[in-house]
Amino acid sequence: MLGRVRAQEYRAGGARLSYHVTGEGDPIVLVHGLSGSGRWWRRNVPALAAAHRVYVIDLVGYGRAYRQRALGVRDAAALIAAFTDDLGLERVTLIGHSMGGHICTHVAALRPNRVRHLVLACASGLLTGNIYRVALGLPKAAVTGRLAFVPRVLADAARAGPVNVWRSTTDLLGDNVAELLPRITARTLVVWGARDALVPPRTGRALAAAIPGARYEEIPRAGHVVMVDAPARFNALVLDFLAEDELAAAGEA
Repeated sequence: MLGRVRAQEYRAGGARLSYHVTGEGDPIVLVHGLSGSGRWWRRNVPALAAAHRVYVIDLVGYGRAYRQRALGVRDAAALIAAFTDDLGLERVTLIGHSMGGHICTHVAALRPNRVRHLVLACASGLLTGNIYRVALGLPKAAVTGRLAFVPRVLADAARAGPVNVWRSTTDLLGDNVAELLPRITARTLVVWGARDALVPPRTGRALAAAIPGARYEEIPRAGHVVMVDAPARFNALVLDFLAEDELAAAGEA
């Protein structure tokens, strides 16, 4: 589906985001993780776009925006916050995977009046350890998920290049969101793969426990790229979560 949608660009301060838009309704913004691209959401966009306008982002330095120096998580968050401002997006649902979830946590803190829902999928905001230990976990993380997806992981990592991947990894390991979490006002869903070998489920449970009112869901047999490993279950969890808010609003009307 994504291959048939023309890419657009958002530019600010010399940085360039590439993005696709599909569907109609309240906006959902999808933010991929380390060494990834917007293509990682291909199994999710059709279901989400049935009732929402979905913005699929390629972060600076990745995907179609790869010919740039990657931004740190806070600068990437500031750029996405400006993106929502300039496009006039309201009632936003942010869905971020891994580093993308880390970035989305910062965006939710920066734009509490715009971000209504936050979905964190195997997010890295509380990940600790040195870069070498994380690097050693990457091969295991790849093989504990959907093996057919490994070529896409390798292709996107190669396109971003080792310098951007190294820069992003060192930056995210140096940025901990623990102090932000109690101040998050968006309704939050935390989704994890039970077999995540890169960011273990205990990190997801700690993340959810620190965000007021957050819900934690764990998907058996899914690994780090949870929305690829178990797309039907992931999509259902997200759509049910969003529908609960719509039903509550209808009941108050």
